[in-house]
Amino acid sequence: MAVDSESKPSSKPLVGTQQTQTAGDKAFQGLASLIKLLPTGTVFLFQFLSPVLTNNGHCSPINKFLTGALLFFSGLSCVFSCFTDSYTGKDGRIHYGVVTTKGLWAFSDPDAKSMDLSPYKLQLGDFAHALLALIVFAVVALFDSNTVGCYYSSFETEQKALLMALPPVVGAISSTVFVVFPNTRHGIGYPATPATAVEESFVAV
Repeated sequence: MAVDSESKPSSKPLVGTQQTQTAGDKAFQGLASLIKLLPTGTVFLFQFLSPVLTNNGHCSPINKFLTGALLFFSGLSCVFSCFTDSYTGKDGRIHYGVVTTKGLWAFSDPDAKSMDLSPYKLQLGDFAHALLALIVFAVVALFDSNTVGCYYSSFETEQKALLMALPPVVGAISSTVFVVFPNTRHGIGYPATPATAVEESFVAV
């Protein structure tokens, strides 16, 4: 049965539309990859409270104060999480603690004093990861429409250009940091590793 060639839909996509979607998708994928570098709880709390505290981007002075407090404590949480780590205790449970110059200060493990936690001690890379987490959170906050509307509404027209430019730039910086300072931490807000993985990750220390 012959089919009229003129009735067939064109298999060629619209060039302009495809380029726009591809660029946008890559930008959002880049942003999603960056968000993975942040503690999940902090990101969720920020995205949940931001519309409430900013009044959906229409800020009064009190809204600006509350939003500023949210930004400050969220950024502080991202930095703090980089100085925490986890390990599997003798009871088989995952325990968290704060890294120190001598090892790991455990929160609630009664057997911590009988364990050698010195491999978890503070390292130079922890400061690099903390700075990186703060930068990534600043990018996330910058892309939040409520934050933009609250503090710098006139900046919204340039937000799309930054959306395309910032994720690749920060992603390149992130890659460099993780090459120079590999991250073996699994602190608060990040997925913990099984016992074998935790032990193996510090064999070479």
